[in-house]
Amino acid sequence: MSPFGAAGIAQATPAAVTLPAPTQAPSAATVTAVDWLSDRRVALWIDSPSMGTPIQVQLLLARDWNINPQAVFPSVWMLDGLRATDTENGWTAETDAESYFADKNVNVVLPVGGQSSFYSDWVDQDNGKNYQWETFLTKELPPILENDWRTNQTRGVVGLSMGGTSAMFLAARNKGFFQFAGSLSGILTTTSLGMPQAIQYAMADAGGFSSKAMWGAPTNDLWAQHDPYLLAEKLEGVSLYISSGNGVAGPYDPPSGIPGVSSNYAGMGLEILSRLTSQTFATKLNKLGIPAQVNYRPSGLHTWEYWQFELKQLWPQLANTLGVEADKPACTVAGAIGNTTGANAWLGDCLTAEYNVDGGRAQDFRFGRVFFSPDTGAHVVAGAIGGTYQGSGGPSGPLGFPTTGEYGVPDGRGRVNSFQNGMIYFTPQTGAHAVRGAILDEWARQGYENGPLGYPVLSEVATPSKPGVVQGFEIGAMYYSPEHGTHSVQGMILGKYGQLGWENGQLGFPKTNEMGPLRDGGRFNEFEGGNIYWSPLTGAWAIRNGEIFDAWKNEGYENGRLGYITSDQFEMDGGGIQQNFQFGIITVKDGTVTIAP
Repeated sequence: MSPFGAAGIAQATPAAVTLPAPTQAPSAATVTAVDWLSDRRVALWIDSPSMGTPIQVQLLLARDWNINPQAVFPSVWMLDGLRATDTENGWTAETDAESYFADKNVNVVLPVGGQSSFYSDWVDQDNGKNYQWETFLTKELPPILENDWRTNQTRGVVGLSMGGTSAMFLAARNKGFFQFAGSLSGILTTTSLGMPQAIQYAMADAGGFSSKAMWGAPTNDLWAQHDPYLLAEKLEGVSLYISSGNGVAGPYDPPSGIPGVSSNYAGMGLEILSRLTSQTFATKLNKLGIPAQVNYRPSGLHTWEYWQFELKQLWPQLANTLGVEADKPACTVAGAIGNTTGANAWLGDCLTAEYNVDGGRAQDFRFGRVFFSPDTGAHVVAGAIGGTYQGSGGPSGPLGFPTTGEYGVPDGRGRVNSFQNGMIYFTPQTGAHAVRGAILDEWARQGYENGPLGYPVLSEVATPSKPGVVQGFEIGAMYYSPEHGTHSVQGMILGKYGQLGWENGQLGFPKTNEMGPLRDGGRFNEFEGGNIYWSPLTGAWAIRNGEIFDAWKNEGYENGRLGYITSDQFEMDGGGIQQNFQFGIITVKDGTVTIAP
């Protein structure tokens, strides 16, 4: 039985809602990480001053992002439902929105997270969350989009369920911020009889949240200040789209054996509630003389398949409001790029004409891109590999043009594209990362992904305090320094190296790869300032260059009477230094070296 058992919506006739004065603009949010998921899908990690935590926002970049690098674009903000996750917005996880928007000339903004938040500013923290979503979305995020991601101030917002409610009240509460607002199965009144209780029940079910932490007790005026019905007059001038089903089982709903009734009982109840509140809201808009496109479906429950359908229904109205064409302009493929696409039908239809890139040509398709240069020919780059390539600068970056299409590696786990100056490897577990230069040469010598390091898990980065670079792999890291070249450090030796400060510690850069086996299956790396030894019995310990190391060397290293190291060097009480071994110790005090068995 649905928790929303109301047979109707009792709506009082309220006085006009007065919104509080705008608060002072918060301090600037900052982008701390950018992850290119494909050539036109990117994840931003943004430190939010208001929420005090990193927030992920994903972008689907406009169709002409690559062909017209000086253009700025309108945006469509896509809001999730009550069960929003912290990993991915439901619009990309549950629908074909990514491929659908691929030929649309808008930047799509996808906030990630906000389960049960209603994308509002809460009065209190709950479940470890300090929700201040309205501040983040309307104050902190726009400067980032406008300054760094070629987004103008022409905006539309579309939300489903919880997000539909939010789309309407955010547009009403922030006059002029959104020119279009769409509610798909939204709850469009929050204060009518029984609605605060129904919302509390739903929030408790979706994450265990309390509506009192959101807007206080139901008598608190914040409930009215977030009620689309009570804010309806403030939507004048906004292009509006409202849709809902009616709770009767439709073509996408699991049957129960009773005609018209689905086994998804919660979905039935929620959609009935959405229909009732949407009708009440639309009636008020009509009385106010505010136009809205209203689509009441003859069937259907509270499920993604209908919201995917409604997105396509509302697009012409949204496109017209944002001033972009609803349909993709005509384009053709020809020549070397055409021949390559003919052999890769999965790329889908073309989105742009061919265009110039540094040293060659390119063309964009629904599921990837094709690059051509006279020296390399035409090759496909797509998916996560395409994202890494785009993030590194494409043909103008350090990798140059692709020299192959994507192909599988022998282990059946990974995929790879080769480029003029490197390679990009991908696995579902590690993501896509480029390997190039001296690190690629050494990794290749060790056997690529079949060698001791496995696949790359991070991109190459410069070492912060000394000339050099480092790249992380599944089972270790590869370091390059101008003086010592490229060497790998792995396993417990890498762990000890990290404890001692990496290349900035007393050991400095590695001078060798891991070597062995030694006595009892041991291994070691040599570094600028000493060595790290590991054995199964003793673990990993460092020995610095100096008198202790020289004394141990004279005793025969691990093969001598002292055996392996069992501690790092440490200072003794009363002065001097000491290091422990399996079968003795070495001390240095007042210039005298002593070996005690």
